Amino acid sequence: MFFKKANKIDNRIDTLVGADTRIEGDLHFGGGLRVDGAIRGNVSEQNGSPSTLIISEHGRIEGAVTAAKIVLNGKVNGTVKSSHFVELQTKSRITGDLYYKSLEMHTGAVIEGKLVYIGDELREESV
Repeated sequence: MFFKKANKIDNRIDTLVGADTRIEGDLHFGGGLRVDGAIRGNVSEQNGSPSTLIISEHGRIEGAVTAAKIVLNGKVNGTVKSSHFVELQTKSRITGDLYYKSLEMHTGAVIEGKLVYIGDELREESV
């Protein structure tokens, strides 16, 4: 595909929330964050630093999620916003609205909410 390089996910992980870890409260991160455990609170990248969020098959987030690039194979109960790219893998489940610029959705992924394309909005805001 022509756009494959633009949507490439950075494999660098700066922060790991392990499988037996549970965090309660908001989490702000930079670089790469992988979630194998559970987070109850909002998860967002730091302002001005496009970041990558990877939620594994066993990862769960109860709260809003905001990141430039998101790869989801776990569960999110809340609004998901991606300014660049979202990949919903087979076991992913979102209960809430998904705001995206570019979306890749595998068979089996579930979204219980609205899909909202924000690509045109981003261009209008920058003009």
